Amino acid sequence: MFLRLKYIWCAEQVVSPHWPIGISHSRSECPFAVYFTCATFILSCRPFYVEPRNIVEDSVQDRVSAEASVLNSRVHYYSRLTGSSDRLLAPPDHVIPPPEEIYIYSPLGTAFKVDGGEATTKNPSVVTIFAIWNTMMGTSILSIPWGIKQAGFTLGIISVILMALLTLYCCYRILKSTKSIPYVDTSDWEFPDVCKHYFGEFGKWLSLLFSMVSLMGAMVVYWVLMSNFLFNTGKFIYNYVHNINISDTEFGTNGTDKVVCPYPDLDPHSNSSAGLSYHSDNSTALFNHWWSKTNSIPFYLIVLLLPLLNFRSASFFARFTFLGTVSVAYLIFLVTLKAFRLGFHLEFHWFDSTEMFVPEFRLLFPQLTGVLTLAFFIHNCIITLMKNNRNQENNVRDLSLAYLLVGLTYLYVGVMIFAAFPSPPLSKECIEPNFLDNFPSSDVMVFVARAFLLFQMMSVYPLLGYLVRVQLMGQLFGDHYPSFAYVFILNVLIVGAGVLMAKFYPNIGSIIRYSGAMCGLALVFVFPSLIHMRALRRRGELRWPSAFFHSFLIMLGAANLLGQFFM
Repeated sequence: MFLRLKYIWCAEQVVSPHWPIGISHSRSECPFAVYFTCATFILSCRPFYVEPRNIVEDSVQDRVSAEASVLNSRVHYYSRLTGSSDRLLAPPDHVIPPPEEIYIYSPLGTAFKVDGGEATTKNPSVVTIFAIWNTMMGTSILSIPWGIKQAGFTLGIISVILMALLTLYCCYRILKSTKSIPYVDTSDWEFPDVCKHYFGEFGKWLSLLFSMVSLMGAMVVYWVLMSNFLFNTGKFIYNYVHNINISDTEFGTNGTDKVVCPYPDLDPHSNSSAGLSYHSDNSTALFNHWWSKTNSIPFYLIVLLLPLLNFRSASFFARFTFLGTVSVAYLIFLVTLKAFRLGFHLEFHWFDSTEMFVPEFRLLFPQLTGVLTLAFFIHNCIITLMKNNRNQENNVRDLSLAYLLVGLTYLYVGVMIFAAFPSPPLSKECIEPNFLDNFPSSDVMVFVARAFLLFQMMSVYPLLGYLVRVQLMGQLFGDHYPSFAYVFILNVLIVGAGVLMAKFYPNIGSIIRYSGAMCGLALVFVFPSLIHMRALRRRGELRWPSAFFHSFLIMLGAANLLGQFFM
């Protein structure tokens, strides 16, 4: 009678093909087991491997081939070369099969393929590339035209290219950081674990702190933008229902594609829109009082979003992440259509400003580099994203292609909006930190873009809050949801920060550049460079050109942060 092998015990672990990978059980739970004396049998206790032609599914037919027996003897040979604590003589990679070719072996002569393993969830390169693109495409895209205006058209384009290359290299160093740690299984490590390995608990906590800064900065920007989009969406609906015509004669252009220059909106206490003049009756005045961009809308959002932040799980909101791709695609379409209708308006003045145009090179370029640091920021999760890539040997190529795609998207939106901005009659200085503010609330296509972005951000905002809670509560209490009281207090602090910024300083360009430069200093420039130099030094391979280059990167990150306070 055939006894089907159900469990395999390796070292101190019992692995079942019916249990998730990584779950350990005691020997007493194993009714029928094969005990291997080899502690280094497999690098991560993988089941035994035989040729695919000898594999059966649920039936018992073919026996194990002679080749499989030879491989079995070879693994046992390696196991006797060293003890379980010494990893130097562990079986090399060419002896151990890849994860997608792992099978359960029975000494009775049958092998069963492991179904539902990790390899079945791997993504092809094209999916990985667009996943990185979709993750990086955030609110920063709305501020790229403003950043190019601050730096100058020519210097702005150069800055986008250089920052893309620098952040790509630092991201590459993070991706390779786990591979530079010998004799340690880093398959489930994240970047904070790498920081802890090289710098102890201080490095881990510092990396988590700056990761929290990036998340909090994103949540504050989201709150400001949601207040903006909700205000303009409600205003569009009110004007449409009451048949109110808006004239943009003072600060805007005429024609079907109107562009406005909302200078009064630079005052965060102003609730009026520049260039909008229409007859105001009592009902309109009452509406403007209760529908204020800074005095009421940020507080209305509390009723909508604070309860959502207290959900124990954020899986429901993860279903709407596809809206990010839809929103970016629609923004690209909107930018292309507006540029085609408005035409290009460019004059090149290299160092001197004119009434309508800005110089090609300006000293305010650190404001753009601060925005770009956050725009190209994916460093704290790149290891996780790349784990799901089916072809691990293509990780560097796929990461480079993703950064190329992101950089081209930013360049396209920034250059097209800057070039198409109608100068004259409006000055290029009128380009707003959120370029959608340069279009009136009565613009139907812009209204659709704002509605798309509003719904997308309202679904992503609880996800960001969940990430903050998981990182902070997990480290402080060892539990992602210690109690409703702790979670509620944390969420009130998060929401309070967003409300205060939306009321007193609703400038998303400045919020993005400050938070981007702060978290970028640690996670983009300092930690990747220091980790790489320490790894080279431990191997005795650190040379002065590498030390000089990576020290220069750290200095660039510090200069980028300091530049935000002086420009």
